[in-house]
Amino acid sequence: MSTSTSAAAIPAAGDSQRASRPWARQLQHYPRTPARFANLAIVLLITIVLYYLTYVQGSVAAQIMRKFDFTFTQYVYVGVVGALVGALSAYGAGIADRWGRCNVVLVSMLVTVLLIAFGMPNAGGKVMYFVLFALVSVAEGVALVASPALVRDFSPQLGRAQAMGFWSLGPVLGSIVVTQVSSRTLDDHPDWRFQFYIAGAVGLVVWVIAAIGLRELSPQLRDQLIVSERDRALIEAKAAGIDPDEALEGQWRRVLRFDIIGSSLAIGLYLLFYTMAAGFLVVYLVTVFNRTEAQANAIMNWYWIPAAITLIITGFGSDLSRVRKPFIVVGTVISIIGLILFIGATTDKSTSVDSLQLFLAIAGIGHGLVNTAWMAAFTESVEKHNPASTAAGLAIWGSTARLIFTIALAIFPFAVSATTTLVEDGPALQEITTKYAKELAALQTADQAALATLRTDPTNAQAQVAVLASLSGKSPEDVGRVMALSAQYPQELATVGAVDPNLLTAMAANPADQQAAVQAIQQIAQKFGIAPTEAIARLQAVGTIPPTDLAFLQTNGPGVQQSSTTLQAIASIPATDLQFMQDKGAAAQQATEDNPKQWQKWWIVCLIGQILFLPSVFLLTGRWNPRRAEQDEIAHEQQVRAEMATLTGR
Repeated sequence: MSTSTSAAAIPAAGDSQRASRPWARQLQHYPRTPARFANLAIVLLITIVLYYLTYVQGSVAAQIMRKFDFTFTQYVYVGVVGALVGALSAYGAGIADRWGRCNVVLVSMLVTVLLIAFGMPNAGGKVMYFVLFALVSVAEGVALVASPALVRDFSPQLGRAQAMGFWSLGPVLGSIVVTQVSSRTLDDHPDWRFQFYIAGAVGLVVWVIAAIGLRELSPQLRDQLIVSERDRALIEAKAAGIDPDEALEGQWRRVLRFDIIGSSLAIGLYLLFYTMAAGFLVVYLVTVFNRTEAQANAIMNWYWIPAAITLIITGFGSDLSRVRKPFIVVGTVISIIGLILFIGATTDKSTSVDSLQLFLAIAGIGHGLVNTAWMAAFTESVEKHNPASTAAGLAIWGSTARLIFTIALAIFPFAVSATTTLVEDGPALQEITTKYAKELAALQTADQAALATLRTDPTNAQAQVAVLASLSGKSPEDVGRVMALSAQYPQELATVGAVDPNLLTAMAANPADQQAAVQAIQQIAQKFGIAPTEAIARLQAVGTIPPTDLAFLQTNGPGVQQSSTTLQAIASIPATDLQFMQDKGAAAQQATEDNPKQWQKWWIVCLIGQILFLPSVFLLTGRWNPRRAEQDEIAHEQQVRAEMATLTGR
């Protein structure tokens, strides 16, 4: 007796989303493959946009900090509070088992869109921005737990890894959307609010699509275990005898188990590198390896793109082989290898871009292998306890992972305190050092005591001689003589400065050289805009300078004059900038030395998290051996046929 024959006694399950009204969202029949894929596509689109909305502020973080006068530490703690309330709201997302996935996702997404489009861009101050971001985190935490519950509902276990692989693309593609949109629009629209307006508009369009097209299974259908699409007839036959309230009774008690909680804690530790890289890898590459933000984002793509590709490939491979655990173990080992190589490069500033990209690509491949297989195995572990408690189980996962991230984020500013110094003071110091590069370089060689005297007494001749001597490398006696002769022959020396030194040398060697004299007269007349006769008079006046004095000035005068110009340039540096350099420069220099070591220790903590994650694979349900998994599938099909025979009386 076949399942299809038994199904004849059951109402046809045609394309289930033919609901007569948009708000009639519950499907009374398990949808066929095209309908399931359509719903999964909408869920993926929602996930991408939710991460886009959540990450958009990162693209204009510097402007936001300046606008609301956030220090770097304060800005990080905005994220800490956001992660904490997100964790609490994710725990509360277990209501999706009772209130329905669609309602929770659509309401949360609409709140997020409105806050991003209209709330945060119009925040009146630091406190208001802080509160609005916390509200966004609440809505985001709820939606991003309910959405994988929808993925579970529409993906039988034999296709679960593929579905979870596509869902896991959401964070990656959301990050890519942020960088692509901001890089193409910030030049033409530099105001940070514009990025929020674009994100809000995109979010509203996707929300409308979801409001029209998104459906969910009725509680009677989703509260059952579905191994393959061939189970469709059986679960529909059994649905009439299921009481949803009874199925949900004790839903939290059924999933508050060691394997569920332990697996959630473990994946939170594993994802420490992923979450910190998503938020701060650009800062790391800029402050440790002196890369520009554009270069840092380009390097990061070598983590995101391999991860995205591997997420999809792993989904197909895991479903084809019917096992999850080998993919998790292999992925973790690959990720650990990539992270070890990456950590080793942290204190080596000569590490090439190609090497950084390779190490991140290895880690990204490992992440893709782990995340897809783990999400599939975890939802199957929840189903083992109670299929009706899927959202509750995912709420434990979401809240636990976010709590770990909250703790890590709270520690982060202190663990990499050098980065805090470089981020807060580095841009201003960089601007000053770039603008006054030559002056500051000369300032390092100047007599500091004499320079300090000149700041308080600009007319102090002795201090001026000492500073010029230190800048020019000449003795104070020579500098003093140059200054005295310059004061004695100001016009004559100005005339000498207007003539090519080669001409002066030729005229000194041969006073009868008429051609050289004519050229000198032309240069003097052109320099001062005077008539040739006046130029001749000036050239003749130069002849009154004693030859020894003139030779001395020709040898030493240019160096002293150049030093005098440099001294004037040093004096033009604003006192506030010099004071800022004096107050912050030494600390920034020390931070530059400490920064790589501090980041290396932080990445080691992330590495330990991945190592600790590895044993947790034994907590998850599922086979290690594909052959045993295939035997389980055959046994399940026999059980389905037997149950159908019992239900239909055949």
